[in-house]
Amino acid sequence: MSHIPFGYTIQNGRAVINEEEAVKIKKLFEVYLSGLSLSEAAQKVGIKRYHTSVARMLADKRYVGDKFYPPIISRDIFEKAQLERRKRAEAFGRIYEHKGDEKKCLNFKFQFSIPDKQYNDPFKQAEYAYSLIKSEVILDDNQECYGNSCP
Repeated sequence: MSHIPFGYTIQNGRAVINEEEAVKIKKLFEVYLSGLSLSEAAQKVGIKRYHTSVARMLADKRYVGDKFYPPIISRDIFEKAQLERRKRAEAFGRIYEHKGDEKKCLNFKFQFSIPDKQYNDPFKQAEYAYSLIKSEVILDDNQECYGNSCP
């Protein structure tokens, strides 16, 4: 069984809204949307959780309702909170999106032959084996080279 979210209890195998906690959840969304930080919003409504737990609460779709959990907040409020979280994350530079024009990784092909010499010292044998490796750098689409192994 998964963790029961704040705002619900299980009675007779069914999720039931805990009215006292549900009021705090509704207020949490409202206060967060008014501009307070995650920690400040939780503190103001009387929820004693760390900021990461509050972030997970704001992102928890179960508060809108599903087959097991009855709804505590409206989908509209939930969506507004998600947009606000995204907006704040972007403002702090915490969102990374691949832009497609970034440099690509290099592919390497290695070729080596069976060692002709055998050493009793494993370090000398490894050094000799590595000396036989010949690498070929395959350049990316822009024909640029990276690292120390460039031709």
